[in-house]
Amino acid sequence: MKPIKHVVIAGGGTAGWIAAALLNKVLGKVIDITLIESSTIGTIGVGEATIPPIIQLNNALGINEQDFINATNASIKLGIEFENWKTPSHSYMHAFGSFGKDFPFCDFYNFWVKGKITGSEDSLWDFSLNYQAAQQLKFAPLNTIPNTQLPGLSYAYHFNATRYAEYLKTLATSRGVKHIDAKIEQVNQCPHSGNITSLTLDNDTEINGDLFIDCTGQRALLIEQTLNTGFVDWSHYLPCDSAVAVQSQGTDSLKPYTRSIAHSAGWQWQIPLQNRVGNGLVYCSRYLSDESATQLLLNNLPAEPITEPRVIKFKTGRCLKQWHKNVVSVGLASGFLEPLESTSIHLIQSAVTRLIKLFPNNGISDALVAEFNKQSVTEIEHIRDFIILHYKLTEREDSAFWRQCKQMEIPDSLAHKLNLFKHTGKVVRENDELFAEVAWQQVFIGQGLIPDDYNSIVDSLSSEQLNDLFSTLKTLITSTVEQLPTHKDFLAKIKKA
Repeated sequence: MKPIKHVVIAGGGTAGWIAAALLNKVLGKVIDITLIESSTIGTIGVGEATIPPIIQLNNALGINEQDFINATNASIKLGIEFENWKTPSHSYMHAFGSFGKDFPFCDFYNFWVKGKITGSEDSLWDFSLNYQAAQQLKFAPLNTIPNTQLPGLSYAYHFNATRYAEYLKTLATSRGVKHIDAKIEQVNQCPHSGNITSLTLDNDTEINGDLFIDCTGQRALLIEQTLNTGFVDWSHYLPCDSAVAVQSQGTDSLKPYTRSIAHSAGWQWQIPLQNRVGNGLVYCSRYLSDESATQLLLNNLPAEPITEPRVIKFKTGRCLKQWHKNVVSVGLASGFLEPLESTSIHLIQSAVTRLIKLFPNNGISDALVAEFNKQSVTEIEHIRDFIILHYKLTEREDSAFWRQCKQMEIPDSLAHKLNLFKHTGKVVRENDELFAEVAWQQVFIGQGLIPDDYNSIVDSLSSEQLNDLFSTLKTLITSTVEQLPTHKDFLAKIKKA
């Protein structure tokens, strides 16, 4: 039970510098933090889309939004549009924020379900402020719809991940984090406990530490290569094992949302930044070669490429233990889930937040480590199920890949959610689960799973009252969106400021 006074972070990039900045912000007065990264080792740097909790992270670090947007060439993200997932030419959006007007004990979509059963032709997304603003390429910060108590716009960002890491590096080092540019040559362990005691660097120095954070990416230098912690493989649920990434020139439209476009053996992302577009194709190498995937991506870019395509190999799954002995793995070192719902940076954020809440002040205890790992597994399995859902609910049978996805067995936890929603219209969300009920509802309904039933509270409204509710909400949303500036104008104003 050795008090934790010196934390050593192995690896930089987005994971390393989020860990350094947040630990320093909260615990900087009681611990010393050293981050070791080599400028000769590159980072993947393609995690450029985020989800709304990124705003909480930036606020916690005291980051000014205008400075952040300008420093990282950021744009606004109101949701993710899924194209060709249900069937070719079909699309829907997982929009952030709420839908319509929720009632006590009853989410709005229940009213929409009854409306559909009784002949309404309204789309669920007619009642999403985020969706309507996204489709019209509009945005401005809006806490509530004017003159109502209805929620306003919920948003995240697209940004240059490399610039974000540099931004956090400047922030963290200015606040006392020690930064060493060197390569780790050797990991030294205690012969009795197996704990890591120090890291020997290629500049002939040795860095001692009490707690080590592994941010070395898929190499997992500490957690796997040194401690042999083990890996839980999820490729039987998520068969994509490769990605090819390339950047292209910016476009005039500057969409305030991510595009996720399904192809014959995977899906393509398009992430619009202020000055360029990030592109990638996630695919299963069993059905598509690297060469064919690269050509497919290049044939479907929104503009001319400005970088060379880069192929990335990965295995979907998680570390058997995210915290083992005196090593906590963060980011890709702890596992990988494909970036379908832009959760990579959030998993870094939540892991560091969890570590802060469970920080071992007077020494690492087995109970503390077990609780950290329990929470980590629960979180990532919920996210895993949400990602699997997109594949499982496809109606596509035009390729071997999609037939496999449609026919595959799924985790019991996801099967329960599917059956419950189909038969009762209910979504059960466990405590601290990342994706809210409204997110599950959108993917269920967006991919064609319409529930057979709805909450009985809905029947307390007459048909006339239901129609009036729908009409009023659509009018409010339409008039609100009309008053918003374009996304492009909003960013121009930020840049000018």
